[in-house]
Amino acid sequence: MSTTVPSSELTASAPAETGTGPAAPRTASWGADPYANALRTGRGPLFLRRSDGWLLPLDVERWCSDAGSADLSALHRCEGPVLDIGCGPGRLVAELASLGHRALGIDVSETAVARTRGLGGAALLRSVFDPLPGEGRWGTLLLLDGNIGIGGDPAALLDRAADLLRGGGLLIAETAPVDVDERVRVRLDDGRGGPGASTAPAGREADAEPFPWARIGTPALLRHAGAGGWRTADQWGAEGRTFVSLRRPVRERSARTSSQSAESAKSVPEISSQLPK
Repeated sequence: MSTTVPSSELTASAPAETGTGPAAPRTASWGADPYANALRTGRGPLFLRRSDGWLLPLDVERWCSDAGSADLSALHRCEGPVLDIGCGPGRLVAELASLGHRALGIDVSETAVARTRGLGGAALLRSVFDPLPGEGRWGTLLLLDGNIGIGGDPAALLDRAADLLRGGGLLIAETAPVDVDERVRVRLDDGRGGPGASTAPAGREADAEPFPWARIGTPALLRHAGAGGWRTADQWGAEGRTFVSLRRPVRERSARTSSQSAESAKSVPEISSQLPK
């Protein structure tokens, strides 16, 4: 069964959000008030807004509910210890724990991490591009709920995922249900402002800055994955959502990641119940 890590240990071991170099895209705008407020209330409206005013609705109600059948179609494919990247309010981490998986969620939103811990899940305030526990030893990575878009560069995200997984490890990603491959800069928007308007209060202007995001359909993800040496394990649909699972490329871990892992070992106290075995 999964071991629950006390919140006090998680808080003590989560370092401040610091970059790891030029190749580390940041997604700090997810800490902005519209997102935090939506997670606190468990409902939207919440959107990603492009500069031209186009809105992508975000399904806050689903994120804040229990795992549904489409979620379970992905979770039942998980192998070994699981890292949920962009865990949000924690429904997947909590469900994985109930299924007997050792699971850890990471998110750049304090509110998301707090909600995940409130459900009894283990979570850290961390970006996927920060040093993480168990690098190179995770059995499965999850990039659901649009999180394949993190950083706005799918190739860079796939490269980072390969560094986190053990040999033969599995990446399960949710793709856009249409054939799209785009990189955009977006803001979080609760629907009450005009195009480009910030809903952040005074003193939080940095949170309202546009951040890079990507929308990737299955064909585009498979092209990026193939170029990076990933092998397609499966692809399926459930409840109008589309998923792909990929096997980690066979390669040596990069010198950058080895150095990063060594630095992480020096700066982050080991929490045995979080680390894959």
